[in-house]
Amino acid sequence: MGAAGHGGAGRRVARLATLLATGALLLAGCNNNPLPGDMAASNTLVSAFREKSPRHLDPTASYWNNETPYTYQIYEPPYGYHYLKRPYELVPKTTLEVVKPRYLDKNGKDLPDDAAGDQIAESVYDIRIKPGILYQPHPAFAKDAQGRYRYHTEHAMTAAELGSRRSPWDFEPGTREMVAEDYVYSLKRQATPRIITPIYGIFSEYVLGLKDYGKLVKAEDAKLRKGLDPASLDKPFLDFRRWPLAGATAPEKHLLRIRIAGKYPQWKYWMAMTFMAPVPWEADAFYAQPGMAANGLSLDVWPVGTGPYMMKEYVQDRRHVLVRNPNYRGEPYPCEGMPEDKAAGLLADCGKTMPFIDQMVFLIEKEKVPINAKFRQGFYDVPEIERTEYGVEYRVDMNDSDSVRRDYEDKGIQLPKVVDLSSWFVGFNMLDPVLGTGDTPARQLKNRKLRQALSIAIDWEEFVRVYPEEGGEAAMGPLPAGLFGSRHGKLDGVNPVTHRVVDGQIVRRPIEDGRKLIAEAGYPEGRDEKTGQPLVLNYDFYGQPTPKRKSQFDWMIRQYAKLGVQLEIRATDNNQFQDKVRKGKHQIYWSGWLADYPDAENFLFLLYGPNGKTRSDGENTSNYENPEYDKLYNQLKLLDDGPAKQKLIDEMVRIVQEDAPWTYGYFPFASGAYQPWVHNGKPAILIRDMGRYFRIDTAARVAKQHEWNKPVWWPLGLLAAVLVAALAIALRSFRRRERTNARGEVLV
Repeated sequence: MGAAGHGGAGRRVARLATLLATGALLLAGCNNNPLPGDMAASNTLVSAFREKSPRHLDPTASYWNNETPYTYQIYEPPYGYHYLKRPYELVPKTTLEVVKPRYLDKNGKDLPDDAAGDQIAESVYDIRIKPGILYQPHPAFAKDAQGRYRYHTEHAMTAAELGSRRSPWDFEPGTREMVAEDYVYSLKRQATPRIITPIYGIFSEYVLGLKDYGKLVKAEDAKLRKGLDPASLDKPFLDFRRWPLAGATAPEKHLLRIRIAGKYPQWKYWMAMTFMAPVPWEADAFYAQPGMAANGLSLDVWPVGTGPYMMKEYVQDRRHVLVRNPNYRGEPYPCEGMPEDKAAGLLADCGKTMPFIDQMVFLIEKEKVPINAKFRQGFYDVPEIERTEYGVEYRVDMNDSDSVRRDYEDKGIQLPKVVDLSSWFVGFNMLDPVLGTGDTPARQLKNRKLRQALSIAIDWEEFVRVYPEEGGEAAMGPLPAGLFGSRHGKLDGVNPVTHRVVDGQIVRRPIEDGRKLIAEAGYPEGRDEKTGQPLVLNYDFYGQPTPKRKSQFDWMIRQYAKLGVQLEIRATDNNQFQDKVRKGKHQIYWSGWLADYPDAENFLFLLYGPNGKTRSDGENTSNYENPEYDKLYNQLKLLDDGPAKQKLIDEMVRIVQEDAPWTYGYFPFASGAYQPWVHNGKPAILIRDMGRYFRIDTAARVAKQHEWNKPVWWPLGLLAAVLVAALAIALRSFRRRERTNARGEVLV
């Protein structure tokens, strides 16, 4: 019994010593870095993505914002946008130049460049492709010693040969030169019935023969799949080389010819989108083999491009890694930009070969809170590279808290801010008898004055002050800055209905002007002059009244109350809202628009009569219709940038300012968020290939991550002190027992 007591005390001492040693190890190795330890020192950009992996990386199907961080780094359409210049300027990517079309009349004869649009039957784009551009390494191009494809067509793989391969990197890769025929194949592929093709409808209206080509391909696909299980993931190779398309040909190896019906100047902008990226037929053939889809091998997961990066790692809903394409030719960083770019350091890399970064790692985060926390700790270089609202949110946080402001400023976090090509506004349904066009000249005049009065009352300058997270600049019309024809921010662009110029400054008209107008409309002090009943209007919104939205609803109610008007909020989910506007049952509504391309037409079509939502299911949710405006719009579509187009745009904007189918709301800020060691960050809605421009100072990142994440030692120090005290007590007890035994006393 005595021996057992002696051994137990020794074991307790040993356990305490082990705990103390463990605590010492914790003190030595404490680290809150969620990334591998060597990543900070590597030439890697780390960013996040939210919720789920992108659904489509196939360029024919991809259209969502969260897909662009990958598609625009991997694929190369013929054109892109100059990274720094504003307004946006098209520049060649895989082509020798941005070409102007040749115009032909109905007899196929050449027309001069300044021919009237209604005389042009066809526009022909002859696009010279840069020779020597190679695709990334990929097994679709791999060939054997006899020059035969190793993994498809002549040597199609069996299920056993495919085995457990889940990535293109499980095969031997190959490559080849990208040629004009690959762009032809891509355009033909817009007609495929195999996948979602979101812009086939638009392209088929302009590319000669594409609409009929779609019918042909559908019939041929049905022949190929006859007798097969419709639900099978395996589908026979649909080889678009078999059927010619009049509107897309390759007369020479490096010459792409696209034929467009009539005149459509905006076509050049579509050639800067990944819908127009080259697709090699070999990739289609490779991924069409049995078992590929079941193994996750498809263009939707593993793209094949000529761009600066390629997909190296794809872990569904967890992690994606892009690495430098070793076959990429390299492009020089721009040497020109806006006046402010030099001071911002955006021209320091002039002429240097891009891309600068070797690898981009995207990690999933379910919510913004951990993204923001890890960004402030320095573990994310950019929160989400495709999104332009983080800078706005962080600026709001800085204004709300002095400590947050000091933290951002001391760390040198960059939050550049611009007004970009997007818009938020409140519109009126012009089919509504109270607010709409009106069925008689007298009613039309009264209703217009009512809309003008309400436009004066809604103080958008106050809105962006009260809700800085929705920040932007009050709009004077439908066109944001950055578009040819926009006069946003200029004195000659002031909306005379809602604003005026005082001592060289733009100021909102006083509410008295609105009260005068609403009285002339037949509602003095917000009451019907005939019945005395209060004017009650309905505000439709496509979202539930969350606390944040309820605050904004209350703000909107107060704006109308300035005129004595009662505003009823009708908040629904988006499906109900869309159903309501299709039926024309809405009255006042909230909406917005994000540009597809940098042309005034992309905003002005929102008020084009034939695009009415209720009559035609178009994007004109106000159902606005003005014959003069519509006539000018049809002329606009045929005009190139220049004085004639500017004059026409000015007249169209004047018409809709006067008619007031919208209260023009505001143009929201685009603001990026970049760590101080990230160079060349410039937020932009339309530029999605930003990865090639970013440069990382890895030494600065390592130093800053260490500085910003110094361990908090005192809890571990306290634990160590407790362990030391416990060990001392145990040792004292152990020695006492040892001495007692030495004197010969008997243990009980």
